[in-house]
Amino acid sequence: MTLLQEPSANGAHSFVPAPPPAIYDPPDVWVDLDQSKGWIRRLLPVLKPHRRVLGGMFLASLVMLGIQLSIPQVVRGATDNALLTRNASITPYVVALIVLGVGQLIFGYVQRFGMQRSSVELECTLRALLFTHLSKQSFRFYDSVQSGQLISRANSDIRAIQMMLAFGPMIAVAGLTFVAALALMLQMDPVLTGISVITLPFVFITGINMRKRLFPIAWMMMARTADIATIVEENVTGTRVVKSFAAEKTQLSLFDRAARRLRWASIQQVNNQARYGPLMQSIPQLSLVIILLVGGYQVIHGHMSLGTFIVFNTYVVMLQVPFVMIGMVMMMGQRAAAAAQRVLEVLDTEPDMVDAPGAVDIVDCEGDVEFRDVDFEYISGNPVLAHFSLRLRPGETVALVGRTGSGKSTVSRLIPRFYDVTGGGVFVDGRDIRGLTITSLRSHIGMVTDEPFLFSESISENIAFGRPDAPFEEVEAAAIAAGAHDFILELSDGYDTVIGERGYTLSGGQRQRIAIARTLLVNPRILMLDDATSAVDAQREFEIHGALRTLMRGRTTLIIAHRLSTISLADRVVVLEGGRIVADGRHDDLMRDVPLYREILAHAEEEYERVHEYDEEADEEEARRRRIAQLAGGPTDGNGSGRAGPVGGLPEIPGGIA
Repeated sequence: MTLLQEPSANGAHSFVPAPPPAIYDPPDVWVDLDQSKGWIRRLLPVLKPHRRVLGGMFLASLVMLGIQLSIPQVVRGATDNALLTRNASITPYVVALIVLGVGQLIFGYVQRFGMQRSSVELECTLRALLFTHLSKQSFRFYDSVQSGQLISRANSDIRAIQMMLAFGPMIAVAGLTFVAALALMLQMDPVLTGISVITLPFVFITGINMRKRLFPIAWMMMARTADIATIVEENVTGTRVVKSFAAEKTQLSLFDRAARRLRWASIQQVNNQARYGPLMQSIPQLSLVIILLVGGYQVIHGHMSLGTFIVFNTYVVMLQVPFVMIGMVMMMGQRAAAAAQRVLEVLDTEPDMVDAPGAVDIVDCEGDVEFRDVDFEYISGNPVLAHFSLRLRPGETVALVGRTGSGKSTVSRLIPRFYDVTGGGVFVDGRDIRGLTITSLRSHIGMVTDEPFLFSESISENIAFGRPDAPFEEVEAAAIAAGAHDFILELSDGYDTVIGERGYTLSGGQRQRIAIARTLLVNPRILMLDDATSAVDAQREFEIHGALRTLMRGRTTLIIAHRLSTISLADRVVVLEGGRIVADGRHDDLMRDVPLYREILAHAEEEYERVHEYDEEADEEEARRRRIAQLAGGPTDGNGSGRAGPVGGLPEIPGGIA
């Protein structure tokens, strides 16, 4: 209960360059960076750690190939020697077939296990690589990419690659079977062999035409599957907005159009498979007619034994297996190629927010923050901040006030280097933050926004998000300081209560207090509150402010504020207008001398009164009703929609993202 104290500048709160060992070990491989190579060659490095398993699988495949080629020879000997001429006992041939069958069973297991394991390992590694890469991307990347698209690439696209790898070795083995069978057939009868392969070029040409048609369709299917995933993801996360505007039918119509577009692409794929698949399977059968006529004639006239003819036909089947499979292989291959290109497209996107060469850790942070002639724009040609200069001295609390769109929140995003300035510089303790390691910089900064995001975990885990190893006493102390302790104890399982997705089983004010406690637990040297008490009623706001006044002492704090009650926490007030500072001083002086400041506060108070007409009690009652419905497994809103309880997960949803 005593650990949430003001941080000291002499290292009491310091960045530790070597954190405790994590459960997750990042993969030590990466895809080939040469974009001119094909997708298979680019993914080969990912398989390098599993080369022993792959090697064992291919050895087992070679043994399997030998067994497959040997079985017809045993049947040939049994037919010619034991059954027709009766010059030998059939027993050795039966024993040989049993031994070969057992060998097939054993080596078939090794082959399939190695093949499937390698494909699963590749899938797991690719997911880890993609997620690791996404974790390094900057806000600018996520500002321009739909989350549903990324989810699809991490889900169905990687699964398509895994499926191809699972069956790919079978294709290689089938190719070896083709070569071996062809060699044995040439040894037995070159004429019949020539007849057997005469139709295969036509199969190859048909397969090429099928491939040309399937690739663009496969890409289109994945893109349209991604569109559907995006719509679903946005409607699930934004269900409150959809229902508040009664826009269910509009969204269903949007989903229906996307589903119809995917259906059209799927039908095109099925049409091509139905058109080319049977054709590719039928063409090789034409040669069997001629083989039957010519080979049968030779058997009848004694130019070929019956056993040899049977073996030859068995090898003809082996010869045609790769071409019979080519339809399925091409479909999977084109889908995997399209999926790989989409996954590699993300992996090839270099993070634009990385540590500069020679960046150093900031360990003992004093909390001196300075903006020096900063220019910033999200979109080129649309400046948000222009020649912005501001200094926050160690331990000082500054309130940033301005109209909507004046750049207040942008200022708070530049300090932890969520974005890089386009001009000037941001300095912490006199050092340009671009010369500091991002991890060490952010370890000294805490932020609470106006839209708190909570995870579908217990309340204690949400509070301890920044410090998972924090003892419960510190978690509880942070909750008390944020004014959250009392309502947490009223929940069914107290601090162990698992909240719903995004914390919607709590009221807005309760979510905000949990978010404040989460920030306080990491005890940052620099604290930023972006309208942090906007969702809290006046009574709760007063309670939180009482705790914050104590906790802000000695801590550099930037408050994005609109209302007088929040501004009262600050030592001084800075007024922004159009990305520039138009006033800087004490509240009383600004009220007297700056009409814009008075106008902003008056408008903010009116907006607060309008938004909070329903009062916090109604919001908490709605959250309480959702929790009861969640525990009962019933509907969670007035429209009768239900949601799974917090314990247990949803099944993985198949589908891709473009």
